[in-house]
Amino acid sequence: MHYPEVYIGKITPYAGHSPSAIEKRAVNGELMLTSLGFEGDEQAETRHHGGPDRALCHYPREHYEYWRHQFPEQADQFIAPLFGENISTTGLTEHDAYIGDIYRWGKTLIQITQPRSPCYKLNFHCDIDDFARTMQNNGRCGWLYRVIVAGNIHTKQPLELVSRNSDVSVAEAISIAFNAPFDEEQYRRLLAAAGLSASWSKNMQMRLLTKSIEDFERRLVG
Repeated sequence: MHYPEVYIGKITPYAGHSPSAIEKRAVNGELMLTSLGFEGDEQAETRHHGGPDRALCHYPREHYEYWRHQFPEQADQFIAPLFGENISTTGLTEHDAYIGDIYRWGKTLIQITQPRSPCYKLNFHCDIDDFARTMQNNGRCGWLYRVIVAGNIHTKQPLELVSRNSDVSVAEAISIAFNAPFDEEQYRRLLAAAGLSASWSKNMQMRLLTKSIEDFERRLVG
């Protein structure tokens, strides 16, 4: 079992940039979890954030120690929820979490659908050039959930793994999608992972059809 810290946020303006809800705050007590995430939590660009397959974002808290070592002059900023996550835990990383995993959380069930795809907003939010690419390259991306059963959760309730439905870890999915050469066999393996999000299924299918990997630059640099 894993005991999460929980965060939600509102859309706010960013000087020189489009509005974002990446700025989250810690919440405690009972919360309503709907098919689109926590009541009171918002996403600014719904084409790329939020929706049923991306209702919640989970980021491992232990990764922040790595980032503090990588960027010592900005170490003070590397505390949850810097990356806009809704859930932060210790003891559960991309190597232990698998595409399709289903967790019981209070009265709800949530399922891992895909790794987080780092985007350019991390660059200015962290004030580090090309930070999104750095996160993508080293695989410390976190992951996203869909809500299978909506309901109330209490922030003191644990996440309990109740069903493992694929053999593709989130770490493997990141490697296959972002950091490995073109490989049809691996794309088919990822496509076969139960619970994979519609957007990632589309991307893998398009790679098979076009025999090429999509361009990441717009997502990474804006």
